[in-house]
Amino acid sequence: MSNENASDVKVFDVDTIRKFVELMNEHELTEVDLQQSDQKIRLCKKDLVAAPVAQYAAQPAPAAAPAAAVSDTPAADSANISVVTSPMVGTFYSRPKPESPNYVKVGDSVSAETVVCLLEAMKTFNELNAGVSGKIVEILVNNEDAVDVNKPLFKIDTSQ
Repeated sequence: MSNENASDVKVFDVDTIRKFVELMNEHELTEVDLQQSDQKIRLCKKDLVAAPVAQYAAQPAPAAAPAAAVSDTPAADSANISVVTSPMVGTFYSRPKPESPNYVKVGDSVSAETVVCLLEAMKTFNELNAGVSGKIVEILVNNEDAVDVNKPLFKIDTSQ
């Protein structure tokens, strides 16, 4: 990239993005925001297990799912209520396949390792773990809703 003119570099070119990812790995960066004219791209490395798109149609990856961000504040109703929030921007899926039952429903008991949903970003599906043990008391988003980072997804009563 150093031999290229800055105006010739296209931020959204696949090769350029690969170079940015290599630089992120080399310098142990977890996030980079890039902008060219009115187009923007944000590259983030999270501790998420990605499943290929084809697996959504078949079966989600059986690998250990990442822990969700869990908060005891803003949307928590009491000391025993933990709020599971989205660790990324994407689309919320309540079930592994369109014809499958939901991962969890209100009243279900979960452990920290229980997969509670899929989050899809750029055609990559990521299983999300509950992060805490307890009982699901509220599901705060609907299937196929767009979610943002730190968007509350579930309320879990940890006293159960």
